[in-house]
Amino acid sequence: MKKVEAIIRKSKYSSVKKALHEVGITFFSYWDVSGIGNEKVGHVYRGISYSTSDIQRRHIQYVCNDEFLEPSIQAILESAYTGDVGDGKIFVSEIIEAYRIRTKEKGGISLK
Repeated sequence: MKKVEAIIRKSKYSSVKKALHEVGITFFSYWDVSGIGNEKVGHVYRGISYSTSDIQRRHIQYVCNDEFLEPSIQAILESAYTGDVGDGKIFVSEIIEAYRIRTKEKGGISLK
């Protein structure tokens, strides 16, 4: 089992959610986060300079069985892509065990 954490643009959330559902990831958690990126120059919009040091993003997290890992990663990579700086990051971690509290099932079956 793997835990996947993706930090993406808020504007790409709907397309990422749809892409994940299409590859079988039907449950995940998400929340809005702020971060500091590598971009050092602010943007000017209608004559007003905006700082880009604080970046608003959406953090998505889910645990999946190993066979879902590559399809779900590809779904995020394709649906979150704009080609511009700040498209986001994906992190993958190993999960030792998972339990479903209601049925007391453990292992990969608890994720279904």
